[in-house]
Amino acid sequence: MKIPCPLCGDRDLREFTIRGHATGMDRPEGETWSDAWNDFLHLRDNAAGATRELWYHSGGCGAWLVVDRDTVTHAISGAQLASEARDAD
Repeated sequence: MKIPCPLCGDRDLREFTIRGHATGMDRPEGETWSDAWNDFLHLRDNAAGATRELWYHSGGCGAWLVVDRDTVTHAISGAQLASEARDAD
């Protein structure tokens, strides 16, 4: 699988580290363990289909990317720098 890094071009999957969902992950308030923290860390949707994921280009330029990927086919429909994705939201 190739990931289109906006800075480096199409790169092999092995250069990247996936970090999870890029949207819908509101961090709970406070630092004390709570049910909200348990849910945040352990209860994740794993729906089949289109998703937005956060990837780190660890074996390349070091950029954080938001990748649009289909979890069924693994087809990637796009990628952008995480800072640009955040600004667009």
